[in-house]
Amino acid sequence: MSRIVVALGGNALGNTPAEQKERVQHTARVLTPLILAGHNLIICHGNGPQVGMINLAFEKGYEADATPRMPLAECTAMSQGYIGYHLQNEIDSEIERLGGAGIPVITMLTQTIVDENDPAFANPTKPIGSYYTEEQARDFMAETGDTYVEDSGRGWRKVVASPKPIGIYETISLQTLFYAREVIIAGGGGGIPIVKRGHRYEGVDAVVDKDFAASKLAELIDADYFIILTAVDQVAINFGTPQQEGLSDITVDEARKHIADNQFAPGSMLPKVEAAISYAEAKRGRSAIITSLERAADALEGTTGTTIVCPL
Repeated sequence: MSRIVVALGGNALGNTPAEQKERVQHTARVLTPLILAGHNLIICHGNGPQVGMINLAFEKGYEADATPRMPLAECTAMSQGYIGYHLQNEIDSEIERLGGAGIPVITMLTQTIVDENDPAFANPTKPIGSYYTEEQARDFMAETGDTYVEDSGRGWRKVVASPKPIGIYETISLQTLFYAREVIIAGGGGGIPIVKRGHRYEGVDAVVDKDFAASKLAELIDADYFIILTAVDQVAINFGTPQQEGLSDITVDEARKHIADNQFAPGSMLPKVEAAISYAEAKRGRSAIITSLERAADALEGTTGTTIVCPL
């Protein structure tokens, strides 16, 4: 029996409520056999389309003078509940269908602690929400103090920081439920970003990368494996060329050398490899795996996927 944190890629969820229900059914059918094989799972997920829909709904409501503005932290919290609801129900249903009744499945609202002095706050780059004219964007900036930038000729969009996670507020609760063999859905959308101010934590307008947040969560609860599920079976170097080569077992140092050689695209595979390195090097001997959703079980057995380790 292994303790596993799984980070689901966007291909495991849909862009609409109907599409999400269909995709989540497939996700549940792939992950449930791991649960019934005796593994403890914490499942983390992205929330890009979902939090975008929530944010957009409140933006349009505000423009129509029907709703107040809704902070991004609250939108992330809403998306955790909405996605967790679908995942929880489908996994629970699949467990019962396969004769595994009695294994609890829960969704935990999760807050990710970030450093208010993280350089990312001085240089927000993550676009969210609708496109606006320059005049509208400048009015919003004057009203709210938010940052808007021109986005590829399509209009102006709000941008927020993407700071690195330094902690997970619910770590003790997650550990307790993890060791009780409950299936946990947590860290949705990278978690709700919070900073410590005096005696309280406060949400901030930011987006934490889902894979980095899941990596930190896996590190803090001392998981045996951290698995990033994406659209490909293996990480590759020289991707898209005749020299393309899949990577099976590599060390942290080898992964860093490939990064230095610019082998991984910044917007796709690079953050996944960096998140895997962060987890693997936090404690020698642990394994981070990058593979596709459909091949997760095979990757655990070592027959596919890319495993990144920090040797003993």
